[in-house]
Amino acid sequence: MRAWALAAVVVNAGITVTGAAVRLTGSGLGCPTWPRCTADSFVPVPHPDHSPINTAIEFGNRMFSLLVLAVAIAVFLAAWRLRRRSLIPLALVQPLGVVFQALWGGLVVRTALNPVTVSVHFLVSIGMIAAAYMLFARSTEGDGPTVPVVHPWIVTLGRVLTGAMLVLLVAGVVTTGTGPHSGDERASRFDFDIEVVARIHADVVWVVVGLSFALLFALYLTKAPERARKAALILFGVEIAQGIIGYVQYFLAVPALLVGFHVLGAALVWIATLRVVHTLRERSEITEFANRESVARV
Repeated sequence: MRAWALAAVVVNAGITVTGAAVRLTGSGLGCPTWPRCTADSFVPVPHPDHSPINTAIEFGNRMFSLLVLAVAIAVFLAAWRLRRRSLIPLALVQPLGVVFQALWGGLVVRTALNPVTVSVHFLVSIGMIAAAYMLFARSTEGDGPTVPVVHPWIVTLGRVLTGAMLVLLVAGVVTTGTGPHSGDERASRFDFDIEVVARIHADVVWVVVGLSFALLFALYLTKAPERARKAALILFGVEIAQGIIGYVQYFLAVPALLVGFHVLGAALVWIATLRVVHTLRERSEITEFANRESVARV
């Protein structure tokens, strides 16, 4: 269960990067319709609107979603085999999420890459990453209530940080939807001032970094468990790297390659945040399933 949940985290993060590659290479309408690639073919065929490379990139992203679906089904079957009621709803999020994303992806194409639909497409993947990570973390825990391992104020700070991180992700997709790299010359953009949006995004970045530093400082000051301190330090380091990429891409007029790394960084920062929050509490590691298996063996 733990291995498949980790695989779900990886593939959901991966498809955010491949989806960004579609947009950054101008391949968003490489397959101009859905569910077919072209009006009369499910597989890539030459058409006048885009080059074969653009079509291959867009179709490749669609094929990658089949891998995400396969992992999602495996996650659900693993949870079902464990017979743990607390895990099954989290596992069910994966296949249902993939189906939703496939249908929503069709809407993205049919609305000619409207920035609202593109933004929701990314944010749903962020939600699926969160569900997969929760499943990964819960797979070796019991089903009892959580117990904080740090001061309650630090737990609250972790929750505030998570909320701020979600705001940052939303600010990021709005900034992306306002700037260049729309995915196709026919795609629309948010009607905002890119300078204003970028500054708001940067301001939220500084709030998140400040909260992360405060959390890190509090964990070391209170001599919190080592795994919590290590997770917070990793988060802070990933945020600094992500911030450097963000500022460099801004001053270099957002080159496509750096934007791709920035999208990957966004997924990594989110995963690191989830890990930090999880280390602030614990449950019993003896699961009900493990007890039943022991009885069966006896």
